[in-house]
Amino acid sequence: MADATLITLFPRTAEYAEHPESVQPQASRLIPKRLPQGMLLTGPVLLLLLWEAASRLGMLSPDTLTAPSQAIATGYQMIMDGSLLPHLLASAGRAYTGLFLGVLAGVLLALLSGLTTAGEVLLDGLVQIKRAVPTLALIPLAIIWLGIGETMKIFLIFTAVLVPIYINMHAALRGIDIGHVELAQTLGLSRSEFIRKVALPGALPGFFVGLRIAVSLCWTALVVLELINTQTGIGYLMNRARDWGQTDIIVVGIIIYALLGLFSDAIVRAIERRVLSYRKSLGS
Repeated sequence: MADATLITLFPRTAEYAEHPESVQPQASRLIPKRLPQGMLLTGPVLLLLLWEAASRLGMLSPDTLTAPSQAIATGYQMIMDGSLLPHLLASAGRAYTGLFLGVLAGVLLALLSGLTTAGEVLLDGLVQIKRAVPTLALIPLAIIWLGIGETMKIFLIFTAVLVPIYINMHAALRGIDIGHVELAQTLGLSRSEFIRKVALPGALPGFFVGLRIAVSLCWTALVVLELINTQTGIGYLMNRARDWGQTDIIVVGIIIYALLGLFSDAIVRAIERRVLSYRKSLGS
């Protein structure tokens, strides 16, 4: 009776039972086709072409917004004369130092809060409060506590990165199948073995979601922080160019920030695909 009802509701069930190879490919109708990576550049390329056309037709003044071709020429000149590299390395150093420390702290706090009752009582509320407070709102206090040097900038990037790592990994830990936990208890796994073999693998999807958000927030925070008493960095170049009305250098800085962010995100996505290759999803 149940089989007859199932076939009535889903008539293709009988066809699948008899000829599964004829039905299985139809699943591709329900999911979007995976586009070649080059197709994803269509929107940005069209925007650049329109921007260049508007500049050449005199619709955009160079004093307001320089043409992409001029910005590329300026960037190339800065690379060749060596004036860009020290600032690029300074920005990358600040960003990746804060990112590394924030990721490390976020993972440790998520494990403590997600796997222990005492940790959740002591830590989760504090992180949730920080989640509600914009990182840039902490700048005045950070300046009082740490001064206006590199430590302050790295500290604020650290706080920006920590929250998405913690939130997403904590949620993933809490979402681990209870059956896996019971199996670990049956097998007599120790606490460290449970963390290594069950908790961390189960939390990896959430960790990578948080990491991609953290990378984005890392560069967003850096843009603002490099406008505060810096003598090196892409933000410093842009701030100095603003004083002199050099819109081409400002655009070069924006492009560099965008490329650094995209490059970092691409690395995270490549690692995610490699580590989570066993998972089948719409994007795989």
